[in-house]
Amino acid sequence: MPSQPHSYAKKHNGRSAFIFIQQILLCILCTLLITSCSSISPKETSVQLSPEKNFKPELPEKKQTFASPEAVRKLSSTSPFQYYLGPGDVISITVWKRPELSHERIIVAPDGMLSIPRIGNINALQKTPEDVQQLISKRLKALYTKPEVTLRVEEFRNNKAFVLGRVSKPGVVHFPGKGTLLEALALAGGLPYQGKATFLTKCAIIRGRDTVIWIDLQDLLKKGNMALNASVKNNDIIFIPEAEDQLIYVMGEVVTPGAIQLTSNMNVLKAVMLAGGMSKQANPEKIFVIRQENLQGEVIKVDLKDLLEKGNFSRNFTLMSNDIVFVSPSGMAKFNYSIEKLIPALQVLSLGTDNAESFGLMQEFRNKAWGQEGFVNTGD
Repeated sequence: MPSQPHSYAKKHNGRSAFIFIQQILLCILCTLLITSCSSISPKETSVQLSPEKNFKPELPEKKQTFASPEAVRKLSSTSPFQYYLGPGDVISITVWKRPELSHERIIVAPDGMLSIPRIGNINALQKTPEDVQQLISKRLKALYTKPEVTLRVEEFRNNKAFVLGRVSKPGVVHFPGKGTLLEALALAGGLPYQGKATFLTKCAIIRGRDTVIWIDLQDLLKKGNMALNASVKNNDIIFIPEAEDQLIYVMGEVVTPGAIQLTSNMNVLKAVMLAGGMSKQANPEKIFVIRQENLQGEVIKVDLKDLLEKGNFSRNFTLMSNDIVFVSPSGMAKFNYSIEKLIPALQVLSLGTDNAESFGLMQEFRNKAWGQEGFVNTGD
């Protein structure tokens, strides 16, 4: 009989242990249900994409972002090129058999005025050389009989454009004739060498107060689409943005998630590797590319496991600026995240025997299953 209280206490302790186990399992189940609602899990787009929006292994065609060849032709005047005098131009005037009326290297003033001896001031602003020549002849006819006047432009300083941004020599470039976009880029020194990762993607031509068009330089330079080689007019601004403006974003189960500079022919596998590769908790079968084609956006799944095991590169898509690559977590990663929320002090509670021993659960299990008692030496 004296042993009965001990037996009762033993049964009571066993019942308490099982209740404790049930409580832990219940808490884990509740936490899984709660956190499953808050974890990110992209859903692949189920609608049929139109051909221009389809994900393709090659670089997709860009719609509406850049000016079409028709828009470039509209921007470029189809009428014959006509040069207009302006500040900085240097001209020479020759009057046949009148050396006293001939003058070399007359500079057009900043206000557009020409100061010519015996003739006076002439406003040359926005006038062609032929127009100014006729004005000089008209004034000389009041003093001389049938003067023959020849006007020659020595330096064309008013046929210029401003090339700004990512070129070797940003600043003002002058054209001896009809200027083009490629000529402006060449006069500005072209692209400065900053490594193989740097490349020209686009540029803007700004004309006047209300005209801006974007030119796809990849299409112009790499594919040789000369229909995009726009004519450049006086005082146009050509702006080439920095390559660092082109970014993609890698999120989820990678070693170093964050923004990555977009380089030429960047694809999904390369983006994941630049982010440090997949973590141990990643699910290689569920990697998503999110692309903003409109306000809703499109999502497509990429199976990197299939790519790596079978060499199937058909869905290793070329990425575009502002694409998001999301590497999904595996089921165990979601479970560990739930445990962290349940018991933050333990960081991650695995279901191994070491942790079970520390709670006294394994000894209770051995007692019920095999009649054994005591702790197992875990080596600590």
